[in-house]
Amino acid sequence: MEIFDCHRALFRPLIAPAVALGNFDGVHLGHRRLLAAAVAAARDLGGDAVVYTFDPHPARVLAPHKAPALLTSRERKLELLAEAGITACVLEPFTEELAAMSPQDFLQRILVEILDVRHVVVGYDFTYGKGRSGSTDDLRAFGADRGIGVDVIDAVTVAGEVVSSTVVRRRVQDGDVAGARRLLGRDFDLDGTVVHGDGRGATIGFPTANLAPTTDLLPALGVYAVRVHLLDEAGDTPAQPVPGVANLGVKPTFGGAREPTLEVHLLDIKSDLYDRRLRVEFVERLRGEQRFDGVEALVAQIGRDVERARAALTQATEARAPS
Repeated sequence: MEIFDCHRALFRPLIAPAVALGNFDGVHLGHRRLLAAAVAAARDLGGDAVVYTFDPHPARVLAPHKAPALLTSRERKLELLAEAGITACVLEPFTEELAAMSPQDFLQRILVEILDVRHVVVGYDFTYGKGRSGSTDDLRAFGADRGIGVDVIDAVTVAGEVVSSTVVRRRVQDGDVAGARRLLGRDFDLDGTVVHGDGRGATIGFPTANLAPTTDLLPALGVYAVRVHLLDEAGDTPAQPVPGVANLGVKPTFGGAREPTLEVHLLDIKSDLYDRRLRVEFVERLRGEQRFDGVEALVAQIGRDVERARAALTQATEARAPS
């Protein structure tokens, strides 16, 4: 996928572009419906399947005190967009000047004059322009006047619930990673670099990789069954992830820490992972974080966590296997 840092930096003209507009945080099932429509339109046009998105998230400019923690880093979002079949992504720096642009100017200057769009795909709740005053009805009328195709995608629901980044974010923050998976269409994951910890895990028989995550959003404190991908420098994942059990917490048994840390115990491999990049997929929350009376009680519980993690991961694998 080609990446353009902003509309002013297009290093080639887009070819008959079908453009999906939005923030796409999480690239959840609702987003995937939009992306699939853009890819299908691009195929019909013989052109580029394009995403036009903003960086940073508009809320971080307009209302930073209310800005949500993001489900995906910029790099992970781009990876997921490419996996969905998008061939070019325009990352527009969101500024107060852009926010002040009228809806008509946004459509004319960005979509027509810069992107030369042939087809536009947006979600049912998409707004644009100053005060978010531009509507999907306005977009349809604009497209009809200029011969631009417009698709407005209806809400996607799962078990009667509308899929949105806000709902997914709430699931993750509550520790309901299984619920988040149903809305994302994949496990919630985060990437991080293995850093040096206090080494206590190795002394009690459960060595851990301590991660410095690259994402804003962390699940609720607790113990999770996880799958771990060892990322190479290019960020690609190997074919087979490694099963693991992760603890996200402040280590209350050992006096507590100021900030939560993420420690991952890999079940089937032993290797030096310092400075390696990992991707951790959260499959199931096993329990909340607890304070134990001593190391022996903690070690016994970790042993039980490991067995529960193995069972949960096996069950999840079997559930996803084709019948």
